[in-house]
Amino acid sequence: MLEIVTIKEVKIQIGSLCKQQRKAHGLSRDDLAKVLEISRTTIQNIESGKNANLDTLLKIANHFGMLQNISKGIAQEINNQNNISLY
Repeated sequence: MLEIVTIKEVKIQIGSLCKQQRKAHGLSRDDLAKVLEISRTTIQNIESGKNANLDTLLKIANHFGMLQNISKGIAQEINNQNNISLY
């Protein structure tokens, strides 16, 4: 069966992860915004599953130590695509 994932679902997942990590590190939205030099509203929007730019998402991922895992996942996907054989 084909699993369909929507962009909205992924944005909600990213928002939930951001909120979870922020709280696990004992940060308020204001604290995180200040550290990342972005607005509190931007943090609130991301946590609500609203639009965010890639730079902001990568700043958050880097702050919480997730950037390396994202990079590895992308590299693995590229490798998988390069290893597809038609024979």
